[in-house]
Amino acid sequence: MTAQPAQTATTAPTAQTATTAPTATTARTARRLTLGALVHGSGGGHIAGWRHPDARPEGQLDFPFHADLARTLERGRFDALFVADADAVRGHPLDSLSRTARAGRFEPLTLLAALALVTEHIGLAATATTTYHHPFHIARKFASLDHISSGRAGWNVTASVAPPEAAGSARDSHLEHELRYRRADEFVRVVKALWDSFDDDAPVRDKATGRYYDPAGLRTPHHEGEHFTVRGPLNISRPPQGHPVVFQAGSSQTGREFAARHGEVLFTTQYELGAAQEFYADIKARAAGHGRDPAHVLVWPGLTPLVAATESDARRRLSELQDLIHDDVARRIVQEGIGDLDLSEHPLDGPLPEIAEGNRGNRGNSRRELLLKLAHDDGSTIRRLAGRIAASTTVAGTPEQIADHIETWFRERAADGFNIAFPYLPGPAEDFVDHVVPLLQRRGLLRTDYEGTSLRENLGLPRPALGARHLQESGR
Repeated sequence: MTAQPAQTATTAPTAQTATTAPTATTARTARRLTLGALVHGSGGGHIAGWRHPDARPEGQLDFPFHADLARTLERGRFDALFVADADAVRGHPLDSLSRTARAGRFEPLTLLAALALVTEHIGLAATATTTYHHPFHIARKFASLDHISSGRAGWNVTASVAPPEAAGSARDSHLEHELRYRRADEFVRVVKALWDSFDDDAPVRDKATGRYYDPAGLRTPHHEGEHFTVRGPLNISRPPQGHPVVFQAGSSQTGREFAARHGEVLFTTQYELGAAQEFYADIKARAAGHGRDPAHVLVWPGLTPLVAATESDARRRLSELQDLIHDDVARRIVQEGIGDLDLSEHPLDGPLPEIAEGNRGNRGNSRRELLLKLAHDDGSTIRRLAGRIAASTTVAGTPEQIADHIETWFRERAADGFNIAFPYLPGPAEDFVDHVVPLLQRRGLLRTDYEGTSLRENLGLPRPALGARHLQESGR
């Protein structure tokens, strides 16, 4: 197939070659750039990255591979290592699934608990859905990870975009979009109350008196709501961070409102500077409307950097990656993004067929509408649209060009940091740490050492105060 050419950083959402210089390269700012790394075993930033000659797909289930990668990211002063997850194998049917690296991944909390023992500073965050889990279990797992890591845990709250997750949870159908978010809102409130089951100083562990915890410091959450009836307390003391950092990704109107209420680090997929600035300003305003300090709600657009010695070499490397997308996978990633339609009988080099409103699926709304707009506006073929999806957040260029792109978005209030996914591993991660990170540090954007001991401290986020005793068992 013909690889899609890289475009300039102002064209979206196609792969980009960073060429835009920052508007103020020497100005200092009180804000500091924050970075997270999205890790998917052998890659994750590109659907065909596992096929690259330098990729290590066997690392998917190899703990030493993950440990080496975590140490590389820590050397690059990343704030967090993030493991995305879903309660299903995404990419059905098997014609496309068998051509991706999606079918073999560690359970994320197990992996992160192990990584906590081979790292010292980097935050450790993972996805756990509110749609098909229970608040008590999630509260306990992330509190445990926070204790194991000495305060470096983060929870990415999701409302399960993928319909196949329903089948794995013995449900006949996926919950509707608005219902998923109502459930998520209640879920998060209950989890936070469970994390506050004990005052910080409640565990006294006094052998002489035989008192393990001070009963005056017990908070017994008891919740009855639309979706859950939960009786506390949680069977673990309050996490070192008070609450693990709450990550969230939502770009629909409902998702934005949820993120502004609960999220502390927000993942988003933005392709143009202007659109990213609009999202940034909107989220900050919504957070302020909920009585929150907008500075404590960090916006992290996705970014897939492909570092090369020259711009022409970057374009060549990106073209090679695009050529590795198999036809079955090309059809499937378009189908996944848009809805329940069958493209098997449609030529890849032909147009996207018309899609009836009822066949657009019960998925996230914002991304689907964006893809449909793209296909309509420029008449993209299925193959071209697949290429744009696969490399939608890719910025290919020299270290200076990629650093310029990051600095521009940061200084122009389109991002507080970035959620970085590498097209394959480990090479592109090592290239970024060795060649882009030093540039960002010299420009005064990125720290040269960790400033705190917890993920919250390194992100500049406050430790949550104990909540009011509002979810209490009566007659305590």
